[in-house]
Amino acid sequence: MKKIVAILALLVSIAGISQQKPKLIVGIVVDQMKMEYLYRYESDFSDNGFKRLMGNGYTFHNMHYNYAPTFTGPGHAAIYTGATPSINGIVANEWFHRTLKKEIYCTGDESVKTLGDGSDKEGMMSPKLLQTTTITDELRLATNFKGKVIGMSLKDRGAILPAGHFANWAFWMSKKGAFISSTFYGTALPNWVTDFNNEKRYLPYLEKGWKLSNPAEVYKESLPDENPYEGTMYKKKPFFPYDTKAMMESNDPAVIRLSPFGNNLLADFAMTAIEKESLGTDDITDFLTVSFSSPDYIGHTFGSRSIEMQDTYLRLDQTIAELLTYLDTNVGKNNYLLFLTSDHAAAENVNHLKDNKYEVDHISSKNIEQAFSEFSKTTFGEDLVLNVSNFNIFFNKEVIKAKNLELNKVKESFRTFMYTQKYIKRVYSEEEILASTGSDFYLNFVAKGFDPVQSGDLLFTLKPGFVEYMGVGTTHGSPYTFDTHVPCIFYGWNIPKGESHDRKEITQIAPTLAQKIKIQFPNGTEAKVMTEVFDQK
Repeated sequence: MKKIVAILALLVSIAGISQQKPKLIVGIVVDQMKMEYLYRYESDFSDNGFKRLMGNGYTFHNMHYNYAPTFTGPGHAAIYTGATPSINGIVANEWFHRTLKKEIYCTGDESVKTLGDGSDKEGMMSPKLLQTTTITDELRLATNFKGKVIGMSLKDRGAILPAGHFANWAFWMSKKGAFISSTFYGTALPNWVTDFNNEKRYLPYLEKGWKLSNPAEVYKESLPDENPYEGTMYKKKPFFPYDTKAMMESNDPAVIRLSPFGNNLLADFAMTAIEKESLGTDDITDFLTVSFSSPDYIGHTFGSRSIEMQDTYLRLDQTIAELLTYLDTNVGKNNYLLFLTSDHAAAENVNHLKDNKYEVDHISSKNIEQAFSEFSKTTFGEDLVLNVSNFNIFFNKEVIKAKNLELNKVKESFRTFMYTQKYIKRVYSEEEILASTGSDFYLNFVAKGFDPVQSGDLLFTLKPGFVEYMGVGTTHGSPYTFDTHVPCIFYGWNIPKGESHDRKEITQIAPTLAQKIKIQFPNGTEAKVMTEVFDQK
């Protein structure tokens, strides 16, 4: 009998199948990544990056956000809490708080101070506005705070929200090119972070400039290098090569955010963190969250069909390959569980669509506010709008009361007017949102993004293809598939090879991870899991 047990143990070892929990979980979020990029650029990817994840992991081809607005802060919160903004409280990147009557930022916290080489404001950040636990929080609780959790990104919200309330550390980049944190996490940066910053790792990347990484003919999937749909990079003409060294010298090291080298720098920082924090070296599971922000900066500036975007993803493919090799060597091929997704996708450039005879348009937030204000003054003799932001309208209820107006009649009057505007698709009142039954597909998105304490009196959606943005680059935020459809790949420890084309929701990632490693669900999730990754056949 002992011989049989020993043989079975040896076979399990040879097969590389672990019966224990993973030593390390790595959560990768690529800011502003469309699922379609994995198809569009596939022929130019290496075998060791995205193709390796898709070929040897489990790919969910039809993953979507299930709420609006589709922004960075809410996206990161939804991935890691398994809950929508209506539950986790992160209703936008920044928003007008109806109760406090002021603008607040999703990770802003004036009670904490900056750690490291950054301005006072850059470090006044924490997860205090996040109202639910994250999968990373639950891991900390499950391990009696022995399992380490570290979050990192070039953006503060991309580091802080995934890391949760109980993280050991969250790090983000200041305008000086240094990774900083706040006193929420400790009294001083770890020595290894200070050493990393002192090495100024951004310099070698910026000094060599941003040139195409492949011959020009490789970029046939993109629009020409010079086209009218692109913005400029630090007021320089939008075509290659880019002199990032000169840009840095005339601005600051944060120039790296608007280049693919921001991804390289963050990967360098991630691998250093794994080494210096001894992540994945024992049988207690650690969790590293990595959010690559540069694709979002680049997408907003140049657009989703630019050569700049394609080159960014071809380079990111190499960066992912390097990170996987590092994990194989330093944690072990079968000892880490990795997932990759995005916080939102992105719209097509509206002018590009218009030039190809699609009757859509871009509309500035200033013009929207002005139209609502003028209507209010004409109809009621005074501007009753307190704030318009994130597709929310907040009314000045004190003025409405003083003028003896009925709020419901004001709402209906505005709704009637709004439907005369060419860009408005739907207008919903707070009462309709809270009474939503789920039968209205897009009202369901709005309801899951709505918080009655923080959100507006009326919410509206734009027509498909219309965007609240300038005419160059791209943006996101809508409930439409061009903004909601993102990649989702599970890879590594006890993950079967396979793929699914069934529709999945972003809020399924966190509970799936919890079920996979047998810990408590985050406390705001509906606990719907993706059963495909549990099949070990």
